[in-house]
Amino acid sequence: MTFSGLRIPFAKASACGNDFLIIDGSAAPPDMAEFTRRICDRHNGVGADGVEWLFPTEDADIHARLLNADGSEAEISGNGTRCVAAYLAFTAEVPKEKIVIRTGAGLKTCTLTAHSGTQYEFEIAMGRPQVEQERPLKIAAGEVRGVPVSMGNPHFVMFVDEFAANWQKQATEISLHREFKNGMNVELVKVLDRQNIEVRFLERGVGETQSSGTGSSAAAVATIATKRAESPLRIHTPGGLQAVRWETDVFLRGPARILCEGEFFG
Repeated sequence: MTFSGLRIPFAKASACGNDFLIIDGSAAPPDMAEFTRRICDRHNGVGADGVEWLFPTEDADIHARLLNADGSEAEISGNGTRCVAAYLAFTAEVPKEKIVIRTGAGLKTCTLTAHSGTQYEFEIAMGRPQVEQERPLKIAAGEVRGVPVSMGNPHFVMFVDEFAANWQKQATEISLHREFKNGMNVELVKVLDRQNIEVRFLERGVGETQSSGTGSSAAAVATIATKRAESPLRIHTPGGLQAVRWETDVFLRGPARILCEGEFFG
């Protein structure tokens, strides 16, 4: 299918290198998945890890539907939700202190904590995680162990002493493992000390990303649950620093920056 003649307005935002396109749902073509793949292409499109499609809703400031770069739909992205909040603040005459966004994982409240130019910092109430016991998983190279965590979307958190040169290949195999019928987000965690962890991310429908909000939350929860560290935690990622505190609910704090606005000639 082609989209000749379409002119789709978009904004682009980044949260610690995890980049998203933000598009009004009223502009969506009939095949949103195919269009998402096209516009997220980093060579022939605008380029992004996914598109947050925005729709009106009565119970929140906006309803955000996340489609990954491969066109698949995901329940939520913590960083994508933060980018949506930044966009709503950017386009408002007076930014609200609290922005409520409906996601596929429920309502998420984003509290504005700092603002400078086109950069915003929010703390998001991510909800109550579901944590399972550390478990083994058989892959081609042998057995690995990880902690399954749900942040409204699925994660498999593995602890490592160092990040292997081919970690992406192993993480991809885990993400597509037959035991995970809906796919799996994979995090590799290196514990630095009781308050700091370093994380790498392999996301369903995207691949390796510079950061992940739900992935950072899941990594922190797994680290705290296994008593390797304690709340609050600083999450060091290739794209930047985020902070997670876990009380009953998980709270994720980090920046989001509006990069540009434009039109995509579909």
